[in-house]
Amino acid sequence: MVPLSFAGEEWWLTRSGALFRPRGEALLVADLHLEKASFFATHGQMLPPYDSRETLARVAEAIRETGARRVFCLGDNFHDDHGLARMEPHAAGMLAALTRATDWVWITGNHDAHGFPAGFGAVAEEVEDAGVVLRHRACPGETRPELSGHFHPRLHLTVRERRIRRPCAVIGAGEGGPSRMILPAFGALTGGMDAADPAILAAMQPARAIDAVLPAGGRLATFPLWRAAA
Repeated sequence: MVPLSFAGEEWWLTRSGALFRPRGEALLVADLHLEKASFFATHGQMLPPYDSRETLARVAEAIRETGARRVFCLGDNFHDDHGLARMEPHAAGMLAALTRATDWVWITGNHDAHGFPAGFGAVAEEVEDAGVVLRHRACPGETRPELSGHFHPRLHLTVRERRIRRPCAVIGAGEGGPSRMILPAFGALTGGMDAADPAILAAMQPARAIDAVLPAGGRLATFPLWRAAA
């Protein structure tokens, strides 16, 4: 884990792309897209049906690493509204154990606006937790501290003529410092969008600076994406 300053507090970003808030012992993950492989299988594209196991194992590891007592999932938790019904027993058991062991909240996204039965944690369209708004998609014009997902940001670099793509968080800073963040997709079968894509930059406005950040070599590596005109 590496520390980062956000909304006037110190947070921790894990190598897997989870964000931990020591205040309240809360773990935040975005875009799990559980049961994506089984969704594609129903449309004739056969993929190994173990993505949910892998994703939930990574969530469990992040909980152990951080000691989190609460978990917020920032939307697109399942790849579609029927994902939970398709989940095989082993993965369903993992999910049940995780949601029993923590105070678990599902924020709904565009992929899974419905389809959350009782017994697997609380469900909300968005939540305000200790002054920070948690939602699936960043709201342009938002002036409150905000955490979101949806865009699956990835940093695209060329190093020694080699293209490198890494999941990253995108942080927008205003006059008071970093206050809005888009988390990387956490799911095992999630792709990504260039962190500098105009759609991401537009979603983070208003801002004075927008950066991509990711853990690298035990520290937080920062890559400027956009700066306001002087």
